[in-house]
Amino acid sequence: MTTGRPGAGTASPVPASSPELATPIAQGGPPYAGEAPRTGAARTARPTEAVTTAARRRIVVRGIVQGVGFRPFVHALATELGLTGHVTNTGEGVVAEVEGPPGALLRFGERIRGEAPPLAVVEAVEGADIAVAGDTGFAILPSRSHGPARTLVAPDAATCDACLTELTDPADRRYRHPFLTCTHCGPRFTIVRALPYDRALTTMGRFPMCPRCAAEYADPADRRFHAQPIACHDCGPRLRLLAADPDDPAGAPRPVSGDPVAATRRLLAEGAIVAVKGLGGYHLVCDAGADAAVTLLRRRKARGDKPFALMARHIADVEGLVSVGAAERELLTGPVRPIVLLRRRDRAAPGAPAVSDAVAPGSPDLGVMLPYTPLHHLLFGLPGDPPGPRLLVMTSGNVAGEPIVTDDGEALERLAHLADAWLGHDRAIQVPCDDSVVRISDGEPLFVRRSRGCAPYPIALPVPVRPALATGGDLKNVLCLGEGRRAWLSAHIGDMDDLATQSAFERAGAHLETITGVRPRLLATDRHPGYRTGRWACRHTDGRPLVRVQHHHAHIAAAMAEHGLDGRRPVIGVAFDGTGYGDDGAIWGGEVLLADYAGYRRFAQLGYVPLPGGDTSVRRPYRMALAHLHAAGIPWSQQLPPVAVCPPDERRLLARQLERDLNCAPTSSMGRLFDAVSSLTGICHHAGYEAQAAVALEAAALTAGEEHGPGYAFALSAGAGTGGAELVADPAPVLAAVTEDVRAGTGRAVIAARFHAAVAGLVRRCCALARERTGLATVALTGGVFANTLLAETAAGLLRQDGCTVLRHRQVPPNDGGLALGQLLVAARTRGS
Repeated sequence: MTTGRPGAGTASPVPASSPELATPIAQGGPPYAGEAPRTGAARTARPTEAVTTAARRRIVVRGIVQGVGFRPFVHALATELGLTGHVTNTGEGVVAEVEGPPGALLRFGERIRGEAPPLAVVEAVEGADIAVAGDTGFAILPSRSHGPARTLVAPDAATCDACLTELTDPADRRYRHPFLTCTHCGPRFTIVRALPYDRALTTMGRFPMCPRCAAEYADPADRRFHAQPIACHDCGPRLRLLAADPDDPAGAPRPVSGDPVAATRRLLAEGAIVAVKGLGGYHLVCDAGADAAVTLLRRRKARGDKPFALMARHIADVEGLVSVGAAERELLTGPVRPIVLLRRRDRAAPGAPAVSDAVAPGSPDLGVMLPYTPLHHLLFGLPGDPPGPRLLVMTSGNVAGEPIVTDDGEALERLAHLADAWLGHDRAIQVPCDDSVVRISDGEPLFVRRSRGCAPYPIALPVPVRPALATGGDLKNVLCLGEGRRAWLSAHIGDMDDLATQSAFERAGAHLETITGVRPRLLATDRHPGYRTGRWACRHTDGRPLVRVQHHHAHIAAAMAEHGLDGRRPVIGVAFDGTGYGDDGAIWGGEVLLADYAGYRRFAQLGYVPLPGGDTSVRRPYRMALAHLHAAGIPWSQQLPPVAVCPPDERRLLARQLERDLNCAPTSSMGRLFDAVSSLTGICHHAGYEAQAAVALEAAALTAGEEHGPGYAFALSAGAGTGGAELVADPAPVLAAVTEDVRAGTGRAVIAARFHAAVAGLVRRCCALARERTGLATVALTGGVFANTLLAETAAGLLRQDGCTVLRHRQVPPNDGGLALGQLLVAARTRGS
């Protein structure tokens, strides 16, 4: 993975028509936020040229150039080159008028792109000659907000090294200041109310600067020159700790006296659960080594066995627990600071901190992140502080299924049954923003969730699109606005099951429109007639066209878009997931489509099986196993784990339901097949969170080793036509082989590994046949099933051996978090594209 910022001499690993706009993780990202800005200050300054024939140019810089110290950089560069004029923020970007010798103007234009500040992404620099004005100095002017917004807002960035040095220096006036920030780090997207990016248009607008902060803000030589979130102990936001009264648990929480951070650290060490307000919302925090605290948090949050994320002070604190490669290390320490999924070691190394088994039960990974705000660093303690927990559980502050809590009043109400104390502050959060989640697969980043630190970075599009809004799906919802060759994805919103999430969806769309200036003239949504996002789109057309996009077509289009494909030639799209509404009204999810942006042909599919009771069978994988056995003609022997675990009365009802085809939607879902095999092998019979059975099956397969004997194989046959696929993959032979292995006492890990090999082999065979019949050799692997890195890496390796070009997601998740990007391309691309 590259580490340089685009334009700084490094190539992007993500093909895109405008690589500067790639997601910072996929891109390699800007340099670490603590690096000194590349402003040429280290150069030997050229002598000011004698002004014989002065010229003046108006220069517009577009991209992520507000909130990243760009105007101070322009001021310093112009001053160094002996130029006069001014610079300001506008809705279209940073606009500078510079005057001086033509040679100096030329160097200014060259260096403004190549030496931009660390967090800046320069998309375009446009210049025009204008009349000489005779300025005598260079000034930063107040921002101008007229006209539509066309600049890009920076994501939030982790605390830089320079700020960390001040945070830990007792002699510095910002020693232990929990809201320390500068032009190279701190909140951006989550505090912006409107553009241009000025303090008055952020949630810091209510905090007047003290004289010392105002002096730093106005000093061109200072690191906080025009840093909008600037604050200190005298003038910044204030922390407040409230705790439930043990003598009156039903009463209102009471303020805790003394240092809020020290008191919070003490509470955590004593086993309390504390709601801590962060950049994009509240976290629920506890000691990761305290079994009682973690188990209590899991029970209170009704989280089932879904893993919690951990925060560690240093990488060294987790290296004895997980494997950390160079690419993972770069993600953990960069300016984005996502949760990084790391493979557990077989056993913890001596001296490694304790981690409760309740943190991530049954998961082969631990999700780890490092501190990204001054408050996080303070929670772990500075030298001389009483010791606290070495590892903290950091999970979203919400009830399962609801959006993350951002408002202080809501936190006291909605988290009352979850937290023992609340560490909040009076700086408002404008935009909810959960932590991003990433893993390394095939040496490259793979998003599981794209949110804090990435939103609202735009995705560069290979073809232009009309102004449009794509609503995404009902699970892992992310919406998308697009216009021209840019697409802006929202932060993670969540599952659209409750009113709070639906309200968050509306607010996210309105805010994204405000900061991008896009006014949608078209809406795109999923074809599923029951999706809440689709119903919302129907209610809000306001005379605009509404385009419904097939679910798996959208997945494939998203993969094509982020790899810069213009759609002139179709790809072989392998879309494996849990649920997607099909053209025939069935539930698709095991699809091979020959697709471009304009349309698709269903080349191959997993054979249909009944899905008895809909979501009930999703939550109880043993039902899916019994349905697959029924479809395959395999008797329900009591020796088989799903038969044994299913209550007799339910088993009898299920048998009649399947025989009579009552409330049994046909499904070709590969996700449901993973569920069935997980239960059939005795690994997981009840799913407390999405894809739990499949995750457990992958975890088992990872322990099987390289040699796992003869594999399984699907039967491929010609489809029946009339809207169906050309080929149908029958899972019956695989299920028969799994059943035989279970009866023979073959280990679960071996069965799981053989099944993964069978699915990868199916991908290879289908793509080979598609290539043979069409000549296509580019394959997109997409859908939530391909978040399974064992399957994805195996399938991709086999395809590459066969000479195929393989597209895997790098800028958006393969799951429904990337769906809206594909909807946008299918629905809104302009004619002729």
